[in-house]
Amino acid sequence: MRFKIGGSLKKRWLWAVIVLCAAALAGIYYCKERQNTGGTCIKVDVSVRSIDYRGGKASEKMLKESLALGTEFLVNNQLPEGNFNYSYNWVDDRMDADDNEVRQAGALWGLTLIYQYRPSEKLLNHIRKSLDFFNRNSFSSGDARFIKYGNSATGRTGTVALVALAHIDLLRSDLRSLSSAEKRLYEKYMNEYVNFLVKARTSEGLWHQSYNSTSGKAFGKNSSYFDGESLLALVKAARYGGRTDLKEIILNSADAGFRTNIERALKEDEDSPITKGYYQWSSMAFYEIGETGWKGSEKYRACVIDLAYWMINVHRTLSRNGNTAYAYEGIIHAWRAARDLGDMRAENYFRNVIDAGLHKLTTWQVGHSAANSYIRKHTIKRSIATGGVQNHRSRPDLRIDVTQHQMHAVVLALKYVYARQLGEMSGSGHR
Repeated sequence: MRFKIGGSLKKRWLWAVIVLCAAALAGIYYCKERQNTGGTCIKVDVSVRSIDYRGGKASEKMLKESLALGTEFLVNNQLPEGNFNYSYNWVDDRMDADDNEVRQAGALWGLTLIYQYRPSEKLLNHIRKSLDFFNRNSFSSGDARFIKYGNSATGRTGTVALVALAHIDLLRSDLRSLSSAEKRLYEKYMNEYVNFLVKARTSEGLWHQSYNSTSGKAFGKNSSYFDGESLLALVKAARYGGRTDLKEIILNSADAGFRTNIERALKEDEDSPITKGYYQWSSMAFYEIGETGWKGSEKYRACVIDLAYWMINVHRTLSRNGNTAYAYEGIIHAWRAARDLGDMRAENYFRNVIDAGLHKLTTWQVGHSAANSYIRKHTIKRSIATGGVQNHRSRPDLRIDVTQHQMHAVVLALKYVYARQLGEMSGSGHR
């Protein structure tokens, strides 16, 4: 039996082919247009895909509630010494005995970013306490400073990078209640941590992932996470901490990081875990480099946009089961870059992804009015759970780094994407 296509069906097929061809041509034109203006960084799928909004969209109100709760979680989980509870199972009421020094430093940095957006004396006191913890457990070697966390004989370069970032972002905030002596001390530590990062670079311009906790001598292969964290610390030190001497080091390390952690990594695996580790850190660092106006810095803004397409279309952040708040630290910077460059196609696409993604992740926050059914059916046994963000929609472990990354994404979203008037765009204390 032969199937005969009727006239109306033929027309529908013809229109479908026309639409598909038009979409393909539009994509080709978009790619060529970006290439002609020097606006490409990597070969990546730049198609705009439909977004599933059945779960809902984020809003300013939702995110402000989330930030208040997340801040409460971080400060309530600070220990008397100044570091934090690492992970807490809020359903079983069980504290995890594990720890991670890099994520501890990240929690400190997260508090400084929240303070930069919404300063308060209470939050500043928690930041001081954590800064004192890390500075008390630091040692100097000449003009460089490194951290010894606990009894570990080996330090992690990412720890130093994040503590340096905490100093940098605190010092660019509203510090009217800090004494001149405190500011000078924090500036001294900032510069010494940055000096350590300069000395911890590999011959290729990346970063050794480890160092001896006694001597401070760096060793070992690079880590894409630490490469990105260290690069971000250096470029922020240059832009906001007066370290203009770092310019050539920053550009060389940015080029080395791109070649190793993006270009080479994606050639070997189109969804490379190396690029995933580098993603949000490099996006933030590349955006900052693009803002410097240095010769050769323009290409990095285009990289932020291409990397966001990679995160959305290849790594598929919206469909992942684990918490991907880290992705929005990068995607929001890509939204800003697209807006700066007048790329409305990318700007609108990234905005739609941010709307859907942050809504989804906010429903994983304990105590939020939009919390999902798994969270709502369980009772909060201790107040330290309130505001914590799960790493999965139905797994009750609350890690400090998961909440920290999500609160940073929320701060960025409130400061830029959901700001209702131009006066809010810069955020409190931002410069």
